[in-house]
Amino acid sequence: MTFSVYLPSQVKSDRVPALYWLSGLTCTDDNARTKAGMQRYANEHGIALVFPDTSPRGTDVPDEADQYDLGQGAGFYVNSIQAPWNKHYQMYDYVTQELPKLIESELPIIPNVKSIFGHSMGGHGALICALKNPDNYRSVSAFAPICNPIECGWGQGCFNAYLGKDTELWKQYDATELIKSGATLNSILIDQGTADEFYDEGLLLPENFKTACQESGQVLSLRMQEGYDHSYHFISSFVGEHIAYHAKALRA
Repeated sequence: MTFSVYLPSQVKSDRVPALYWLSGLTCTDDNARTKAGMQRYANEHGIALVFPDTSPRGTDVPDEADQYDLGQGAGFYVNSIQAPWNKHYQMYDYVTQELPKLIESELPIIPNVKSIFGHSMGGHGALICALKNPDNYRSVSAFAPICNPIECGWGQGCFNAYLGKDTELWKQYDATELIKSGATLNSILIDQGTADEFYDEGLLLPENFKTACQESGQVLSLRMQEGYDHSYHFISSFVGEHIAYHAKALRA
């Protein structure tokens, strides 16, 4: 697995906390680190940024070359149990266990002082990682996340391939269903653009997540950003606010 890490200048004298970014469909570790403009804010707050790839890669790794939303570039941050995906596609364990262990052992990172955020498929990944491991993440936020994947085409396609036909298993990787089942966090921040084509197509479903949070008492800040689409222009416009949000939690 490929990943990138940005270390702020503070590592010259001390260890720093880590903020993990999970990217969306078709992305690699390159997209956010070259397009989002995160580094200046991370350096300001003394936070390391970790950018995992979105799936395993290689000629021996299963793929659907003609389908952008399944296979390489579309790991969906779940642990696959269906052949042929189950041999390599264990993205949930990679993000929550394997990669932090490696990062914290090899780099000047404070052990188990970390937060997580992401975009689209990666926003889904950030939400489920935090909701399923509330003691492991200080905070979570997302840009245009896939909030209720069992109810949208992207989620249904990947979950059927990776997890099989049992929809009860799907709920374990659905942020809306996790909230309904009692998972809680101190707070959740989500930004969603009103001109997002995938929002208009019913693939993101933030309202479903908002309703679940309201009914369960989960604190949620869902900010509908007028005129913004699904692109990295949207992310770069508000990423400074997200990093400041995480910095406050990481310093606590």
